[in-house]
Amino acid sequence: MQLDHTKAVVTGGVSGLGFAVAKHLVARGASVALLDINDEKGAAAVAELGAKASYQRVDVTSEDGVAAAMKQATGHMGGLNAAISCAGILGAGRVLGKEGPMPLKTFQTTVLVNLVGSFNVAKAAASVMQNNAPGEDGERGVIVNTASIAAYEGQIGQAAYAASKGGVVGMTLPMAREFARIGVRVMTVAPGVFHTPMVDGMPQNVYDSLCAQVPYPSRLGSPEEFADTVAFILQNRYMNGSVIRVDGAIRLAPK
Repeated sequence: MQLDHTKAVVTGGVSGLGFAVAKHLVARGASVALLDINDEKGAAAVAELGAKASYQRVDVTSEDGVAAAMKQATGHMGGLNAAISCAGILGAGRVLGKEGPMPLKTFQTTVLVNLVGSFNVAKAAASVMQNNAPGEDGERGVIVNTASIAAYEGQIGQAAYAASKGGVVGMTLPMAREFARIGVRVMTVAPGVFHTPMVDGMPQNVYDSLCAQVPYPSRLGSPEEFADTVAFILQNRYMNGSVIRVDGAIRLAPK
């Protein structure tokens, strides 16, 4: 897929990794629809990205809401051939904390946003993409999900988060196999520790310690490096059904 022919929806697209992806794509001629729940940041993002970008308030846990947003984005851009899911929450907390067992609602909400949200976006996007005219190799679209290295080495306090991201990893191959018949590829990126708004305001000593845990380069990943990975996936038609770790060779310790 050529980036200047890309018409993409990006969930979690108004900040962090999602905004980096949108910015990267727009700079290369793509059109993007940002799906998020922060209207103020959405307006600011569109103002920065320009006419190639639009914003819709969408809760990814809403099946009907996602499907409606997908159709609206398709109409606005004149098509849809890429869907990148970056919306997510941390859901941190011990299963047995000082105040007792983790409330089920905490676990459910984390899985609902990170895993079910990604599923809602993928199926709604594929439903639209199957009607596209086939391109080279019969390709009609690409779906890129965001997992985490916590899916493989979840730390203490990450049971809910690791489970939700492990689910994203687990559905990548079967979904890619199923969507092969309609020419839609499915890939997942598992980022390590990246510099996003979540680390802003972190004490310098904590930040430095975090950087030191990354073998090489000993720093946090930049959102642009994540965006580069997504762009590579979109352009390389032989990338399908796999998970790419982008992590500087870090392997998370128990805590």
